[in-house]
Amino acid sequence: MYTFSSKLKTFSIILMVLGLLGIGYGFLSAPKDIQEVEKILAADAHGSHGAAHEESAEASHKEAGHHEAAEASHEEHKGAKHAEVSGADEHEKHLEHVLHQLQNKPWSALYVACIFFLLLSMGVLAFYAIQQVAQAGWSPVLFRVMQGITAYLPAGSIIFFIILVLCGLHFNHIFVWLGEGVTEKGSANYDAIIAGKSGYLNFPFWIARAFVFLLGWNLYRIYSRKNCLAQDEANDDLYYKKNFKISAGFLVFFIVSESIMSWDWIMSFDPHWFSTLFGWYVFASFFVSGITSIALVTIYLKSKGYLEYVNTSHIHDLAKFMFGISVFWTYLWFSQFMLIWYANIPEEVTYFVTRIQLYNLPFFGAVVMNFVFPLLILINTDFKRLNWVIVMAGTVILLGHYVDFFNMIMPGTVGDKWFIGIPEIASILFFLGLFIFVVFTALTKAPLLAKRNPFIEESKHFHY
Repeated sequence: MYTFSSKLKTFSIILMVLGLLGIGYGFLSAPKDIQEVEKILAADAHGSHGAAHEESAEASHKEAGHHEAAEASHEEHKGAKHAEVSGADEHEKHLEHVLHQLQNKPWSALYVACIFFLLLSMGVLAFYAIQQVAQAGWSPVLFRVMQGITAYLPAGSIIFFIILVLCGLHFNHIFVWLGEGVTEKGSANYDAIIAGKSGYLNFPFWIARAFVFLLGWNLYRIYSRKNCLAQDEANDDLYYKKNFKISAGFLVFFIVSESIMSWDWIMSFDPHWFSTLFGWYVFASFFVSGITSIALVTIYLKSKGYLEYVNTSHIHDLAKFMFGISVFWTYLWFSQFMLIWYANIPEEVTYFVTRIQLYNLPFFGAVVMNFVFPLLILINTDFKRLNWVIVMAGTVILLGHYVDFFNMIMPGTVGDKWFIGIPEIASILFFLGLFIFVVFTALTKAPLLAKRNPFIEESKHFHY
């Protein structure tokens, strides 16, 4: 049985406390009204922008003085007045837009970290189900590690569902299509494209889908773990066969729910844009993150003297999946980008134009972290057996896919007001701390070897 070390437990609690403090700071430091936004923009406008603004303002004053001195006709005066009022309205709308973006920043940081760790555990659950259905002979010695990681799913699901409900209750503005009056004709906020999608993109239907998906994923996790533990004490393979059947059913549910989830929870941040590849793209991102987390947790437990039957061949196979799915992710990234960029249809290409212009470093940096680095490191067979190489590559892959989720979400919520600062780092720390605490607590609840699995002997003696 695994014992959760006091040092690791303390470390996870410290991460959560630091994370909560940083998240709190992010919300408290966000501007409360447009007056604060004006001060922030004024502070940002120093230098060339400030000079240009002053020059423009001076020119406007001179022009206004000239008109007053000339005593223009009543109609002209009315027109100038109307333009002035219109300009003031536009300026106020701009300030309100920037206010929403800056207020979205802590919410978006929280959302990105929350969905990343939630889907990471889902990636592990999907991998576990695939191993069950494939009747894989190499992986049963790793089943309890996978079950430990998926133990994060209930906690992550509850927090994420609460965030979704708060979005629907207008605690934030991160989902444009949830805004007031967006689907109402005659409203100042009316959007014809979003209104056309309102039969699908409406809060009651959206939150109901989220509830069904999260419930379905968690129910599979509960029953598959229950059957796996019951198999340890059984005299036949009844519980193993039950797990095979429910795993096959779950994978059908998962592939459908995962696609819809990616539209609902990520693609709808840009409700004018869509991609038919998006569900696969999101899946590849969190699937490789999940497999990477299995490798890192396994290496940690092995270093502490646990998992005696796990050998370098098991680590090698996990590293092969890390390498293979990284290449698969890149194939999807390039396919989506190349087809849209080459077609150059305005309503489609704007998605990438925004990211290349405003998110140039994280956008192309994610490709380096998620493809170039794993390719160069993990293409070597011998390197796949070295723990320190796997840890280094795994750390870069996990950070790279966090950046990938950041790129998918932030442009639609904060626009050009992005920055990886205290709210973003604090959100990662909080969910990382919670992840470590929940996962390693779960690992103490059952033996680390699924001893009555029909393929356990094959797995113990697996060599590549």
